[in-house]
Amino acid sequence: MRQKVKEQAQPWLSGWNALTGNGRAQLGAKPRPLATVIRGDVPGQNFAQFYIDVARAYQLALRWKVSQDTRYADLAVVFLNEWSSTLKEVTGNADRFLAAGIYGYEFANAAEIMRTYPGWAPADFTRFQTMMLDIFYPLNNQFLTIHNGTQYSSYWANWDQCSMASILAIGVLCDRPDIYDEAISYYKAGQGNGAGLQAVYYVHPGYLGQWQESGRDQGHCTLGIGLAGAFCEMAWNQGDDIYGYENNRFLAGAEYVAKTNLRDDTGPFYTMPYFTNVNKQGKQAELSTGAQGHRRGIWESVHNHYANRLGIATPYTALQAIQMRPEGDGGKGDELGFGTLTFTRDPLPTAGRPSGLTARLRGTQVVLSWWGCTGAQSYSVRRAERAGGPYSVIASGITDALTFNDTALSATGATGVYHYVIVAATASGDSAPSTEARVSVAPELLLQWKPDGGARTPVRLPTGLAKNAADFTVSVRVFLDSAATWARAFDFGSGTRRYMMLTVRNGGGVVRYGISTVHGFNEEGIDGTSALATGRWVHVAVTLSGTLGTLYVDGVVDGTNAQMTLTPADLGETTQNWLGHSQFPKDPDLQGRVDDLRFYSGALGATEIAALAKA
Repeated sequence: MRQKVKEQAQPWLSGWNALTGNGRAQLGAKPRPLATVIRGDVPGQNFAQFYIDVARAYQLALRWKVSQDTRYADLAVVFLNEWSSTLKEVTGNADRFLAAGIYGYEFANAAEIMRTYPGWAPADFTRFQTMMLDIFYPLNNQFLTIHNGTQYSSYWANWDQCSMASILAIGVLCDRPDIYDEAISYYKAGQGNGAGLQAVYYVHPGYLGQWQESGRDQGHCTLGIGLAGAFCEMAWNQGDDIYGYENNRFLAGAEYVAKTNLRDDTGPFYTMPYFTNVNKQGKQAELSTGAQGHRRGIWESVHNHYANRLGIATPYTALQAIQMRPEGDGGKGDELGFGTLTFTRDPLPTAGRPSGLTARLRGTQVVLSWWGCTGAQSYSVRRAERAGGPYSVIASGITDALTFNDTALSATGATGVYHYVIVAATASGDSAPSTEARVSVAPELLLQWKPDGGARTPVRLPTGLAKNAADFTVSVRVFLDSAATWARAFDFGSGTRRYMMLTVRNGGGVVRYGISTVHGFNEEGIDGTSALATGRWVHVAVTLSGTLGTLYVDGVVDGTNAQMTLTPADLGETTQNWLGHSQFPKDPDLQGRVDDLRFYSGALGATEIAALAKA
């Protein structure tokens, strides 16, 4: 930053001018510390006084870091010291958790800049660390642990995200790997709506990742992108690539929110795909237009990481960054601001190639999605019947969205297996191809677990066994001593948040297959006609082909659902894959044995299922 500003290079210079022209980055201000910060609709609310001083501390620190003018460092230290020697608690109604999260991570970032300044006495820095550990961290931890005494999905994504950001920042500032790891672990495995797989609630073809609050309003969506972006950047600087988690899932969410709040070339806002969201707040059946077009200065960090660090195209995030450039301050304290100055990077010197290609069988077609690369003008899809080619171009000129449905399939071709790559057309010619993706049109056995004579449950299986399957088959033999209500034959998931399961007897007294991505709120399922029989071996299987789900008992169709949307691929990296045990702690374990579990990509037909039942 210092070098670019010295060279008067744009857009860094415009970002620097935004900082130096901001009223909170000036000399002469005095801190107004409080013993008690109050946020919420309660008497004495005073949190604005706090976030203004947090913003001053950060902006003064940043101004010193770039200019090396120690007058700004000295004043930043005054703000940090006055607050750390005065503040005793953050309180209010439930909004106290927002205050502890948002201003906690911001204050920690200001202090992190200043920790290298010789003029900040070690004893004063230690006192500041103690304040963060004793006042902010307990509230952050409490929220993620018990969610203010409510069910995990009672709060929108932003509540989790600000708490995670604060815990992460405090872990770094206070040299506490245990606290830092707590935040990383929650992002990947937490059950609340702000963890990675829930915040980006559903990924549409072309990697448009629907944000968890997209059915609420757009202002909260952009706030979520800002909080998640800060989390990802802090983690990146510690060597953890949360940006890339689950195939750049955060970028999918950023692109969805960015596009939602932009207008197309004819004037209206873009038409967006939407998947009904259900949580403790109710059902959001359509995209919210509340505050649509909302502008917030949080896009530079996202765009510059993916596009200018990695060469991954960010078409809609880039447009948001351009229209907000230069990003100013955080307004009412929701973000640190000045991202044009702090996050802009020079583009990569060479063109990249498409990445992240997935190819998933859905009924009679293969659905392809991929990430674009900077400098691409369009993309072509190429297919071969053996690994490594030769490839034939089956589609070209694709610009948006980056998805293609291959319907020209045959299970009786040379191999019944197709291999795909994506190539970008650039001004200098074709790019290198993406990594190859493989799809078998015919069902293909991915896993077989067959102990000698069956096994008493529960049994834990490897993680991620169903991660990349869309159409699928699960086949298993079950011997029940008794058919307890909600006991599981299998349950593959990541806790109560995401699972696919088969219960031998549901609340209605029948066998049921179910799949959900939100604590059961959006469960799709197939009901049978009765509970599984006891005292003998029973073969049970579930298949999905396109949107048709079929449940078989002893080789005979026992139930169907022609409107199945969710697939195993929508569950992400399942970390708790069980036979005879449920994701829900109150459900009983299966009393009996299981044997010969088989998991296939692709849906076996009725004749094949009948043959398995007799085997």
